[in-house]
Amino acid sequence: MASPGITDSAARLIAGLLFALSASGATPKYNVLFIISDDLTYTALSCYGNTVCKTPNIDRLANRGVRFTQAYCQGTYCGPSRASFMSGYYPHASRSLGYASPRSRIGDRATWSQYFKEHDYYTARVSKVFHMGVPGGIEKGTDGADDALSWTERFNSQGPEWRAPGDGETLENNPEGKRPVVGGNTFVVVEADGDDLVHSDGKTAAKAVELIEQHKDESFWLGVGFVRPHVPFVSPRSYYTPFKPYDTMVLPEKVEGDWDDIPKAGINYKTSKNMKMDVRRQKKAVGGYYASVAYVDAQVGKVLDALERAGLEEKTIVIFTSDHGYHLGEHDFWAKVSLRDESAGVPLIICVPGKKPAVCHSFVELLDLYPTTASLCGLEIPARLQGKDISRMLDNPEHNVRDAAFCVAPMRKGFLLRERQYAYIQYRENAAGGIELFDLEKDPKQFTNLAKRPECQQLVDTFRKKTAAKLSEIRNNDLPPPLPRKKAKRK
Repeated sequence: MASPGITDSAARLIAGLLFALSASGATPKYNVLFIISDDLTYTALSCYGNTVCKTPNIDRLANRGVRFTQAYCQGTYCGPSRASFMSGYYPHASRSLGYASPRSRIGDRATWSQYFKEHDYYTARVSKVFHMGVPGGIEKGTDGADDALSWTERFNSQGPEWRAPGDGETLENNPEGKRPVVGGNTFVVVEADGDDLVHSDGKTAAKAVELIEQHKDESFWLGVGFVRPHVPFVSPRSYYTPFKPYDTMVLPEKVEGDWDDIPKAGINYKTSKNMKMDVRRQKKAVGGYYASVAYVDAQVGKVLDALERAGLEEKTIVIFTSDHGYHLGEHDFWAKVSLRDESAGVPLIICVPGKKPAVCHSFVELLDLYPTTASLCGLEIPARLQGKDISRMLDNPEHNVRDAAFCVAPMRKGFLLRERQYAYIQYRENAAGGIELFDLEKDPKQFTNLAKRPECQQLVDTFRKKTAAKLSEIRNNDLPPPLPRKKAKRK
């Protein structure tokens, strides 16, 4: 508790400085608590401006940390994004473009958590950090594409997912309302019976709380992976109440002919049209998604409370993020994969003891987390890492380390180069699949594609060259070349 006349923020700052001074050496050996949500768009968080979906626990972390407004993932779906920030390589460097572990490509090179493990940290993951199938892998309680070498211990959080008892509805491809509640990567809402601990994320929070208490006297790197708000949108009933009736949900602005000026590859794999979701179902999808976000927020609160009870707030770097963003009806797009900001952008909050709260508008990538935490904990940054140390931004939020963010959508063979004014999207390395170019200053919601306008051709050509140069730089790494493919024998 702060002394009379000292604010809570001042007390935290003093405590952080005292810890730093008391630590051996110039840099303290902080713990790392890495909290990652699955398929979470920054637009759903109240600390990022959402006035409907309240996230008080994530907000409280933002209020004492640095909140980044221009953070981008390196792959717009789970597998490549998670393999990238955990391995330290861009997806096209490690060729981790799907859902497999990056281990076969990185060999004996240490992953993010493994590097801390090699420096005498206890490392553990609870639930999904590397890729794990949702809902299938969660129903079975399996490891998915996890990497055993990364952890001292690892724990899965089995849950019923779409099979949870309660009131459910399949929203996708169910225009007549006759389809039963189903599994898979399907838009399903289930207002579930029972409490938080019935479900995977409730179990994940409980295990994380237990591990914090057990390991409070040693250095740890703890990865806490929540699977919501990934479909199915399943949460205990109480989390749906603020969003009902669902017809009160407001859908994003729609523009007639929005798809007319973009290439076929730029139309997302899930849309209101191909999922046959009318306005009622779209609004219920938003409400179900928000309920899942509220459920995750409550679980985050339990983990943060445990850290406080253990007296570790001033000894622990806390990171909150998502593997990528998510569309909630913008451009009539839903889910991930798209390279628009709603899908490629991610929430990112980094809270370091002794650092003042701030908002940073400089570009950062999830790939930067590995070198940054190594630096903050006094570890040598491996030269091979393709991310950048952004620790200076935590003291000076106006500091820049990047002029642009780079992201890929391997499913669409797409590449995003996101600069301050322009978002450039290219499909296929030779751009044969089409190009999108948006002026974010004049068109922040990305409705008008400028790529074919004569006056923009020089700019398009410049971006094509920049993209080619970026890919060349990414592939110039210390990884061995891939093994040649074996030719199939003719029968």
